Amino acid sequence: MPLPSGLIKSTFKLQPTNVMKLLVDSGSTKADWISIEDTGKVLFTTQSLGLNPEVLSKDEIINRLEDRFDISHNKEQVSHLFFYGAGCGTDRMKNFLTEVFQEYFKNAIVTVHEDTYAAVYATTPKGEKAIVSILGTGSNCSYFDGQVLHQKVQSLGYIAMDDCSGNRFGRHLLRGYYFNKMPKDMAKEFETTYNVEPDPVKHNLYKEPNPNAYLATFAKFLIKHKDTEFCRQYIFEEMEAFVDNYIKQFDNYKEVPVHFIGSIAFYLKDELKGVLDKHGIQLGNVLRRPIDGLIEYHVLNK
Repeated sequence: MPLPSGLIKSTFKLQPTNVMKLLVDSGSTKADWISIEDTGKVLFTTQSLGLNPEVLSKDEIINRLEDRFDISHNKEQVSHLFFYGAGCGTDRMKNFLTEVFQEYFKNAIVTVHEDTYAAVYATTPKGEKAIVSILGTGSNCSYFDGQVLHQKVQSLGYIAMDDCSGNRFGRHLLRGYYFNKMPKDMAKEFETTYNVEPDPVKHNLYKEPNPNAYLATFAKFLIKHKDTEFCRQYIFEEMEAFVDNYIKQFDNYKEVPVHFIGSIAFYLKDELKGVLDKHGIQLGNVLRRPIDGLIEYHVLNK
């Protein structure tokens, strides 16, 4: 059963078990957690703030774990931790996060993958060949040949890359507002929806952790106004850039379906299909979150 959208409080129903697996799908904004037995029976679900090692220190990560009761209360009982996260695309970040988790979950076997693997396992349950993309707070794209994941683009993070992502759209909206390009009636609504005074904006961008997640909070406004010419310009500009810079890296991009994970893809599915159709690309599955699909995968692959 899919988790309710916007889950904040956890559902806690723990029973004695010899195997407690924690499956975690983490973006920069939030992380979804599911604890299961070997059979796939769900023990508890919860949600924490995102755990992107590119933008968080060890202490910040630990604090976010300690902030969730069912994670901290059961850390000694966890036998396996499978973490799929944004910011885990390099060995350095994987090793850093593995060490943090291994210290915190002392009895667990820890496995850290980049978030693309969660997207792959959720959208290709039978291991079929496909291009799998993430369009959420950040963005990513890989080719899955049925066994191995292939990437052509090494991410340089949200400042240099992340085409068609939530943080990219947030950047466009802020610039459009401050450069007086946003229509006046829309600008007034923008002002009442968000605190866009210069000082708090700069503080969130340059003083707080997860500036990419902060930028992505503005994407909801863009989706709400997606039918306006002002927002459509950004939407199609970014989608075209994602196709050109990411999907077309793979020679067989017209031969296999292209699956998508993430809120940006989910809420802009119609626009996305229009752009892909224009380039002769087959749109595959579009899922908001991969976490539930991971249960089946980990039950089948013990």
